[in-house]
Amino acid sequence: MTCLVLSSRQKIYWISLLIVSALSVALWYNHVTRLDVAIVGNMGNMGLHGYIRITSGNMDQFLNARCKECALVSSSGQMLNAAKGKEIDKLDCVIRMNNAPTLGYEHDVGSKTSLRVVSHTSVPLILKNETYYFQKSADTVYVVWGPERNMRQDGKGKIFNVILKAAQKYPHAKIYVVTREQIQYCDGLFQNETGKNRMQSGAFLSTGFFTMVLAMDVCDSIHVYGMINNDYCNQANPAAVPYHYYEKGRMEECRMYRVHEKARRGGHRFITEKAIYGRWASHRNIHFHHPSWTGRDSGA
Repeated sequence: MTCLVLSSRQKIYWISLLIVSALSVALWYNHVTRLDVAIVGNMGNMGLHGYIRITSGNMDQFLNARCKECALVSSSGQMLNAAKGKEIDKLDCVIRMNNAPTLGYEHDVGSKTSLRVVSHTSVPLILKNETYYFQKSADTVYVVWGPERNMRQDGKGKIFNVILKAAQKYPHAKIYVVTREQIQYCDGLFQNETGKNRMQSGAFLSTGFFTMVLAMDVCDSIHVYGMINNDYCNQANPAAVPYHYYEKGRMEECRMYRVHEKARRGGHRFITEKAIYGRWASHRNIHFHHPSWTGRDSGA
């Protein structure tokens, strides 16, 4: 057997080569791990690009929210005497719409509000009690949607201007607006599901539609309370309940739905939207309670 004997010069060469290799590996590892941290950090700050926070006039922070189980609480009169308050409040996040109150209705609808989706037409109602919404309920995230004419940011958007003033007055309030691109995206969803162009057909998407889309972006599973399916009002003697659980003097729910469904211009297509939700529920983690139904029950 032949033994390889290295000279002192050769030993120094190989030792130097090993040191250089080790340093290269260490530098590569450090670069990779720092890159990984940067990617994770950027991912954490990306958020949902369809929703931008208003903070003292700045519009550069996206909504960053994630919930395992959500309760989406309808404003429907179906929630009267529902006795679902404790069940709703146990879920990770609770989503409500417009100015639907909890005070005095806790037994039926719960008391917790994580997100509140607000129509441009309901902003004045929120501002009537702005101290409660933006100060006492400071942990709630508010997401405001509206047409471009009301939400434009060039000083001519009437609703955007008053929201901006509220954000400046209550800097800790978490107020977001739905972007024009997200509005257009929701219009596209409606057209894909119905085959009808929303604007050409004279339809206005409801706050419920924007809320359901937001919930699907934020929640792993959605428990919807107080929402009827699209066949409910066609049943014999459906339960007569008010359109909103907190406005008992207003038009009955099914009558309101029929009026809007048949309106040639400017009507919400509540019944059509319920059929869409039923289709989504058939392949997404969406569950309906009080009344209970499934996507298969909707006849969609």
